[in-house]
Amino acid sequence: MLDMINRPTKFGSLKITSDHLIAMMSDVVLAGVNAGTVTMIWTMTELTRHPRVMKKLQEEIRATLGSNKERITEEDLEKVEYLNLVIKETFRLHPPAPLLLPRETMSEIKIQGYNIPKNAMLKINTYTIGRDPKCWTNPEEFIPERFLNSSINYKGQHYELLPFGAGRRSCPGMTLGITILELGLLNILYFFDWTLPNGMTIADIEDGALNLGKKVPLKLVPTLRSSPREQM
Repeated sequence: MLDMINRPTKFGSLKITSDHLIAMMSDVVLAGVNAGTVTMIWTMTELTRHPRVMKKLQEEIRATLGSNKERITEEDLEKVEYLNLVIKETFRLHPPAPLLLPRETMSEIKIQGYNIPKNAMLKINTYTIGRDPKCWTNPEEFIPERFLNSSINYKGQHYELLPFGAGRRSCPGMTLGITILELGLLNILYFFDWTLPNGMTIADIEDGALNLGKKVPLKLVPTLRSSPREQM
C-alpha cells in the first residue's frame, strides 16, 4: 500500500496520499479490534452457559498443545479444530454487526416479489439469518458440533453465516479480528480455568440481544491452571 502513495490513478488528479493510507488502516484496525473483542466476550459467555462445551474445548486445546507450553503463537491456531467450530457458532448467534453496513441499490430491482427503487438503502439482518429455522436445526441452541463436516465458513461465501458481510464491501478488519479472537481465546482457555463470581449463577447471564455487545458486562473469575510438573 505504501507504493500507492502519490501514484497516478484512473481517476485523473486523484492520488492516494499518506492521509488516505492512515484512514484506511485505521478502519482496518478499529474494525478488527472491535469485532474480535466483542466476539470474545460473547464466546466466553456461551462457554460459561455451556460447561460441556467449555470442558471439551479446554481439553482439546491442552491435549493438542501440550501441558508445558509457555506461550501461544499464531502457528498454534490451526491445531485446535473445535475452537473454529465454537467461533462459527458464536458468530451465528452473536454477529458483531447484526445489520452489517447499508447497501444502496444502483437500479430498480425486485427481490422476492418486492419492488426496490433505485438508490434505496438496504440492510441485511444477519442476526435473524443466523437464527432462521429454515437454515439451522434448533437455531436458538448453542451447538458447535453443527459445523462438523460442514463447508460453511464466515468469510462471505455462505449466506447462512455472514458476520463480516460478503463481496468487495465485506469488513476490512476480518482477518485481524479473527486473529485477535483466536489468539485471545487460545491463551485464556489454555492458561486459565474460568468460573462465575461467588453468588452469581448461569441464570444471571442474560440472553443474547440484537446489539453489538452485552447489556450486562460479563464477569468471570480466572484461576491459573497448575501444570503437571507443579502437581508432582
